[in-house]
Amino acid sequence: MPIFALIDCNSFYCSCERICQPELKRVPVVVLSNNDGCVIARTSEVKQLGIPMGAPFFQVRDQLAAAGVVVRSSNYTLYADISNRVMTVMASMLPAIEVYSIDEAWGDMSGVQEDLTEYGKRIRARLLQWVGMPVGVGISTTKTLAKLANWAAKKWPATGGVVDLTDPARQERLLRIAAVSEVWGVGRRLAARLRPLGIETAWDLAQFDIGTLRKTFGVTLERTARELRGISCIGINEGPPPKQAICSSKMFGRKLRDLGPIQEAMATYVTRAAEKLRQQQSLCGALQVSLQTQYHNPELPRYANGLTCPLATPTDDTRDLLAVALRGLRHIYRPGYAYSKCAVLLIDLSQRGEVTPDLFAPAPRRGAERLMSIVDQINKREGRGTVRLGRVPVEPDWGMRRDMMSRCYTTNWDELITVGA
Repeated sequence: MPIFALIDCNSFYCSCERICQPELKRVPVVVLSNNDGCVIARTSEVKQLGIPMGAPFFQVRDQLAAAGVVVRSSNYTLYADISNRVMTVMASMLPAIEVYSIDEAWGDMSGVQEDLTEYGKRIRARLLQWVGMPVGVGISTTKTLAKLANWAAKKWPATGGVVDLTDPARQERLLRIAAVSEVWGVGRRLAARLRPLGIETAWDLAQFDIGTLRKTFGVTLERTARELRGISCIGINEGPPPKQAICSSKMFGRKLRDLGPIQEAMATYVTRAAEKLRQQQSLCGALQVSLQTQYHNPELPRYANGLTCPLATPTDDTRDLLAVALRGLRHIYRPGYAYSKCAVLLIDLSQRGEVTPDLFAPAPRRGAERLMSIVDQINKREGRGTVRLGRVPVEPDWGMRRDMMSRCYTTNWDELITVGA
C-alpha cells in the first residue's frame, strides 16, 4: 500500500524573511507582490487582523502600520534559494519526492519502517534546524488524504505539525468535520455547486455516487472522491513533465514611452525564458511578443497588441530568440503611448531529438549549445546576470518597484548575513 506525505512550508515567503532576519521572529510580517501591489503572504498574526490575501497595499497600508506589521517587497532570488535547500533536505530523508510548488512537495513514505508520525516529526525538526523553515506534514494512503491531513496539521497546533491519516477510523473522523472546500482541487466555487446536492463535508463527497460525480462534474472530481475513499489514483511523479509554453513578463516600475527601455525589458524577459527553456532541455519553435498600456487609468490612451513569430529552426539560444523577439516588438510598438508591460511567450516547444531538422533551414550557430551551457553554469555558480547579453541592463530604471526588499542574504557575496558584537 502506498504511503504519501505532503510537506508544506508555513507562510513560506514570510518565513524566508524571518530566517535571514532573526529580529522578525516575533513580529508580524507581510510580503507584497510585484511593484509592491498586493499582499501575497501573511504570518498568522496578520491573518488574525483580518487582512485578506491579495489585498491592495495602498488600502491596508495604514492598518498594517498601526499594528506594527513589517512589510517586505518580494525577494524571489532569496525565496528560490531557500526553496532549493528545503527540497534538498526532503530528498535526503525520503526515497522519492515530487516538488509540487516552491513551498511544498510530496514524499514517498512507502518504505519507512518506523512510526510514521515520529518520522514526520523528524523531517519537520530537521528542516527547522538545518534551514530554519517551519512546515506542516500530512501523511496518508492517497495524495488527496495527505493534503487534507496537512490542512489539519496546520489548523490544530496540538498535532505538533504532523498528522498521520493512514488509519481508516481517523480518516473518517477528519472527513466528517472538514468542509468540502478544504479538499484538494475543490475550492469555494465548486463547493457552491456541490452544496445543492447535499455535499457539505469531505465525507459527503467521499460517499456520493461515483457515476453521478463523473457525469455531472467530470473525471477529476470522480478521482478526488475515490482518493477520499482511500483508493490511490495519483502516484509520485519524480520528474514533472516539461512545460508546453514558457512565459516571462512583469509590470514596469514606471510607464515607458520610448522603444529603447522597452527593448531592454524584452531582452531581460527573453533571457529568463531561455534559461527556463534550457532547464527542461527543450527547444522553441515560435514565440509570441506582446505590449500593452495600463487599462485601469481612463485618462491615458489605451493600446495593446501582440505578434506570433516563428523561428527558422527550433533553438534554445538566447541570441536567436532575442533577435526574433525584438523584430516582433518593433513591429507592434506605436509611439505616443505610456506602456506598462511587455511579455514574451515561448511556444511550439519540443525536446531535443524529437524534431527532424529542416534541410532548407539555416544551420544553427556553431557551438551554440555549449556556449549556452557554459553561460548557465557561470550564472548558477556566481549569480544570475553575471554573464548576460549587452542589451540586458544591470540595474534598469524601469525595473519593478521593490522599495522594501530585503537583501539577498544567501546568494550575493556582498549581502551575506553577518554576526557582530
